[in-house]
Amino acid sequence: MDSKLVQIGMLVVSLFAVTILVIVLASNGVFSDDNSKSDAQRITPAVVENAIDDSVDYSAWMNDETFFDEKKIGDGKYETTSPKAATYRVSTIGKTIRVLVLDEKGSLVTGRRFRAELSDVGQYSDDDRDGIIYIDDVSPGEYSITVDNVIGYALPEKPIKVTVKAKIEYKALADISYLIKTEADIDAAKEDTEVIDASEETTGNSAIKTVEGAVFGIDVSKHNGSIDWNKVKNEGVRFAIIRCGYRGSKTGVIVEDPCFRDNIEGAIKADIPVGIYFFTQAVDETEAVEEASAVLSLIKGYNISYPIFVDTESAGGNGRADKLDVPTRSKVVQAFCETVRSGSAGYKAGIYASKNWFNNRLDISKLSADNVTWLAEYAEAPSYAGTYQIWQYSSAGRIPGIEGRVDMNMSYLDTDKEDRTTSKESDEDGQDKSRDM
Repeated sequence: MDSKLVQIGMLVVSLFAVTILVIVLASNGVFSDDNSKSDAQRITPAVVENAIDDSVDYSAWMNDETFFDEKKIGDGKYETTSPKAATYRVSTIGKTIRVLVLDEKGSLVTGRRFRAELSDVGQYSDDDRDGIIYIDDVSPGEYSITVDNVIGYALPEKPIKVTVKAKIEYKALADISYLIKTEADIDAAKEDTEVIDASEETTGNSAIKTVEGAVFGIDVSKHNGSIDWNKVKNEGVRFAIIRCGYRGSKTGVIVEDPCFRDNIEGAIKADIPVGIYFFTQAVDETEAVEEASAVLSLIKGYNISYPIFVDTESAGGNGRADKLDVPTRSKVVQAFCETVRSGSAGYKAGIYASKNWFNNRLDISKLSADNVTWLAEYAEAPSYAGTYQIWQYSSAGRIPGIEGRVDMNMSYLDTDKEDRTTSKESDEDGQDKSRDM
C-alpha cells in the first residue's frame, strides 16, 4: 500500500515537472514558427521616439478614487485637475519669430514642451522646455500662430497674426524681460569673459588726468565690487559709464550685471552723470536688436546723461562672437546703435572698442557718423587716427571709494544740458567736442 502511494506521488511530481518545462519552452518560442530569429531579435523591443507626450495625462489614474478603494466600483469616470490659464505672445525681428508662453503672472511657463503651429509652414516645439519657441528663417509674409494645449495648461484658441518682414527694423522690442537673466541662473565664470584688447598695448597711467576741454570719469561693472560713490565724487570723478549687463560668451544668454542697480543708483544719488555700456556677444543683427532692447528695458526710469555704448571686444578667444568677420561685426554694432536711437527718449548711442579693433575688426566706413566713439588706448596720448569723443586711457587707475583697479577716461562730450529718461522726450542740446587726431 505504501509503495503504491509513493509511485503515484512520483508520477504526479513528474507530470508537474514536464508541464512546467513545456510552459517555459513555449514562452521562449521553441514551438513557434519564429525560431529562425536570434534571441536578440525576439526579445528586443522597438524603440519609440518621443514616447512621453505632454498632451497625454499619464497621471490621470491618480485622480480615480476607485483605483485605490476596492469597495468603490465606479462608473468609468473620474475627476481631473482643472488646467491653469496661460497665454502666449509673439515677437518678430526680421525673419525670426519668438513665441512666449506665459502664465497668469506673466512669467514664462517652463517644464512643458509646447508646440506652435505656423500657418502654411508647420509645427515647432519648445524642446528645451524654457517657455520660448524659436522659429527662424521664415519667409516674408503674413502668418497666424496657435499654440497647442498641454496637460495642466489651457491656452487661447484664437490665433495671433504676425507679419514677417524681409529686412530687420531697428526697433526696440516691448517684451524683452523674458530674455534677461540674473547670474543666479547661469555659470557666470564661463559666460562673463570679456578681455580688453587695449591692455596688450600698455598698462596705462594710474593717475587722474587733467586735459583742457575734457572732463575726467570712470567706467565700472561688477568687477569693481561695492563702490562708495560719495568718495568717488569728492575725488573729482565727473561722469561714470556703468555696465548694465552682458551676453554670455558661451550660451548667448543676456544677463544683468549684478551690481548695475547699486552702481547707477549710487552714482545718481551722488550727482554724478551716468552713461551705460553692454558687453555684446551678438552674432547677427537680430541678437543686436535684442541686446539694445534689453538695455533700454534695464535703464527705464533712470536719468542717463552720457551715451549708451555697445562694448565690442574679445571674450578670451573662444567667445561665440570672437570669430565674426569684419562686415558682420560692423552690422551688429550698427544695429545696436540704431535700435538705441529708435526710441523717443533721445538717447545717444556709441561704440566702445580698442584702437586695434577700430582699425582691424570694424569697418568704420559702414558705421554711422551719429555714433559716439569711445576709444580704449592705454598711452600718454592716443595714436588712433580716427575721430573719438571719449578716451579710456588706463585700466589701472586708483580712486578712493573703489577697492582695486578701475578704468579711467577723458570725455570731450558736452552733456551739461542733457538729461534723458525713458519717461519723456528730450532734445539733444549738447554739441560733441570730438577729437580728430
